[in-house]
Amino acid sequence: MNAEIITIGDEILIGQILDSNSKWIAQQLNSLGISVYQISSVQDNENAIKRALERALQFSDIVLLTGGLGPTKDDITKTSLLHFFNDHLVLNEKVAAHVKALFHKMNFRFVDSDLQQAMLPSKAEILPNAIGTASGMWFAENKKIVISLPGVPAEMKNLMRTGVLPKLQQKFKLPFIIHKTLITYGIRESEMAIRLAHFEENLPQNIKLAYLPNYRRLRLRLTAKGIDKSKLTSQIREAIHQLERQLDDVVVGYDEDYLLEGEIGRLLNKNNQTLATAESCTGGNIAHLLTMIPGASNYFVGSVVSYSVAIKIKELDVSESLINTYSVVSAEVAEAMALGVKEKFNTDYAIATTGNAGPTTDKTDKSVGDVYIAIASPRGVKSYFFNFGQPREKVIYRSSSKALELLQKEIIKNNE
Repeated sequence: MNAEIITIGDEILIGQILDSNSKWIAQQLNSLGISVYQISSVQDNENAIKRALERALQFSDIVLLTGGLGPTKDDITKTSLLHFFNDHLVLNEKVAAHVKALFHKMNFRFVDSDLQQAMLPSKAEILPNAIGTASGMWFAENKKIVISLPGVPAEMKNLMRTGVLPKLQQKFKLPFIIHKTLITYGIRESEMAIRLAHFEENLPQNIKLAYLPNYRRLRLRLTAKGIDKSKLTSQIREAIHQLERQLDDVVVGYDEDYLLEGEIGRLLNKNNQTLATAESCTGGNIAHLLTMIPGASNYFVGSVVSYSVAIKIKELDVSESLINTYSVVSAEVAEAMALGVKEKFNTDYAIATTGNAGPTTDKTDKSVGDVYIAIASPRGVKSYFFNFGQPREKVIYRSSSKALELLQKEIIKNNE
């Protein structure tokens, strides 16, 4: 069974707001075994809405729309649906009473135009909105379903949970879809594809492997679909075991919630150890990632964003002669930075980064994308060289990711 999600609103198309509704709805539908065929966004225009509906109903059994259900003139979804289904409005007394009660509770003055929220299509099954004034609408025609929901995320989610999802489960016998995601660091998508060529060729037909890369990590998502949940679970489990055996050197976690910085925090807490960072080319991004984890203050002491040569010398005690001899982008300077910040904050571990993020190379002879990362530990300091290419954002994020990956390995090695 296929579904399409259509978000309505000029604010989405001009980039004023981010369409988070579609992502959330797609996740909920997928959990029920409903495949999302397409996601689209259209402007607040009746012809655009009707054309999008006509197209969607050619390919999908269910169409969900969000947005355009408010009381103002630019909210035209309800009118568009009226014309699309050749329908007319009727007063829904229950919705009218709810709207009046809601306004009274919030101490808002109720005006005649507010009653428009209770004027609803006669052919639609109304989905009551307990926390807002815009009701959901469920149309069923020619074995197809069109569901219209408010665009306010909290209201949309509440209507999905209380009305739409339970009703879909009651109405249809749906297949099971099971996902399992492995998180890997330190390997490119093309390299991974070579390593997994034989594995992919031998996957059952109902299991698909997807590669989901970004600058920081490569996720491998296995998706199994079928009517026998027990069989699917067994198939996914076996496929995961095969991947674990084949990728034991790069797999670091599972599913969407895994973060390398969180795992580093767990390791540091477990061993009662601390960490500091000295960042040049990453500009504080590593510290930002670390402090996004709740409880990071237990192990992350602080950071020096030593972007200039003067700060490297003054705050990290990097020798000026060392910089003059080897240049600011060098293994020697990276190691001195790591040792300097480790001593400054009296920590067990330290990360240091120095490099050329681009687009220019400033006053060094190193290429754009050249980065040195140093890890200082109780056993000493070691530096690593990488070229992360271009553009600037890629260099920063890949440097940050690689630094955390190297740190994790160092912590594990030091505590074996």
